[in-house]
Amino acid sequence: MSSALFRTKNVEQSIQDTEEPEHSLKKSLSALDLTVFGVGVIIGTGIFVLTGQVAKNNAGPAVSLAFVAAGVVCGLAALCYAEFASTVPVAGSAYTFSYASLGELPAWIIGWDLVLEFALGTAVVAVGWSGYIRSLLDNAGWHLPDYLAGRDNAAGFGFDILAAALVLVLTGILVLGMKLSARITSLVVAIKVAVVLIVIVAGAFFIKGDNYKPFIPPSQAVPAGGNLKAPLIQLMFGWAPSNFGVMGIFTAASVVFFAFIGFDIVATAAEETRNPQRDMPRGILGSLFICTVLYVAVSIVVTGMEKYSKLSVEAPLADAFKSIGHPWYAGVISFGAAVGLTTVCMILLLGQTRVFFAMSRDGLLPRFFSRVHPRFKTPHRPTVLLGVIIAVVAGFTSLSELAELVNIGTLFAFVVVAISVLILRRTRPDLPRAFRTPWVPVIPVLSVCASLWLMLNLPAETWLRFAIWMVIGFFVYFLYGRTHSRLALRDKAAQQTAGGTP
Repeated sequence: MSSALFRTKNVEQSIQDTEEPEHSLKKSLSALDLTVFGVGVIIGTGIFVLTGQVAKNNAGPAVSLAFVAAGVVCGLAALCYAEFASTVPVAGSAYTFSYASLGELPAWIIGWDLVLEFALGTAVVAVGWSGYIRSLLDNAGWHLPDYLAGRDNAAGFGFDILAAALVLVLTGILVLGMKLSARITSLVVAIKVAVVLIVIVAGAFFIKGDNYKPFIPPSQAVPAGGNLKAPLIQLMFGWAPSNFGVMGIFTAASVVFFAFIGFDIVATAAEETRNPQRDMPRGILGSLFICTVLYVAVSIVVTGMEKYSKLSVEAPLADAFKSIGHPWYAGVISFGAAVGLTTVCMILLLGQTRVFFAMSRDGLLPRFFSRVHPRFKTPHRPTVLLGVIIAVVAGFTSLSELAELVNIGTLFAFVVVAISVLILRRTRPDLPRAFRTPWVPVIPVLSVCASLWLMLNLPAETWLRFAIWMVIGFFVYFLYGRTHSRLALRDKAAQQTAGGTP
């Protein structure tokens, strides 16, 4: 029983499965496409909102150092992802990597986790995009009725028609093909990056040196909480983080880390990359480096334009320009945020469908969903199914409280991938590796420790919700996946053959 739960799917078999005509995805992406995907999903509301929030509440002008610290943590995970994505160029990201190293049950767990995280992430971003668009429409004098503006604004029935429409449109684009998705993403990312550069260049002219004093404000203790909204580490050890001071930088890093979430989704497109051995490391590491530089530059500019204690929490960049008498820039920033969220939503949806497709192709979910479109060579069935479900969820649900589930799932994936690198290095040292994570085992161990630390700083209620979803996943696996997986069917056939041999 236990051996069946931890049976592994070797790398050669995973790659061979991608060559089956009915289950093979079209290879059309380059290193540039992957980098654009990474930048497209990483740069979202984080750069427009979190910068001011953590500067005001946690780190002061030293928020730029918090972005550097968070970037280093993500960099450790990115090095592990780069090795796996170039060595095992198969859809599914952390799910596929863990199947090759940890075994079937751990692979199911991480796959089940990623399906939820990407679904919630897509819905949350769609609702956020809808809010920006409604704001722009209100400014133009066009107002949606309350019952079509989401649950937050409705007294009775409420449906967020804009969020649902966005998800459905993006679903159609993903069905039509990855190259079309990449072209649309490139255009939107160009607009988004241009807006960020405008903030950096224009804001640099309004920096006042006095606003950086003190660069690291004096430390302030934070009282420990005792309910489920408190970080898990507080409930376990009674330890409470501090704001400002040197430790405040690390407190801020645990917050801004979530602005970097997304580079791992690049790995889900490995199977659709023309030269994954060369291009996957470039796409993963390149997008992370570009976004880290932009985040640090923006944080330096915004804390130099306005005293950190006076920064707005809701829209710090836009309000910083308003405070110096330049509201036009505020409008440009709001437009950039609204446009930019479309790519975040699309790439999260892309990541989810690829994980679902990979699990279906392995038999852990119905094989019906692993057949690709005969013309577009995309996994159209899971894309349409998940797109419709997410559109309904985004339309009917206020998801702000569930957003942190996206974070714990991603950190969990980071831990699994880092451990998988260590295991596969030991079990398959002969495996050709186009990119090798440096300083093994030091880098993977540091990645595991850093990710676990950030997970412990998440609220206990987030851990509780995560545990409930995992329990549901165990039931699904033991009722369906364990007996229908291709490895299980192969083992059963081998036993029957051996039993019938004289």
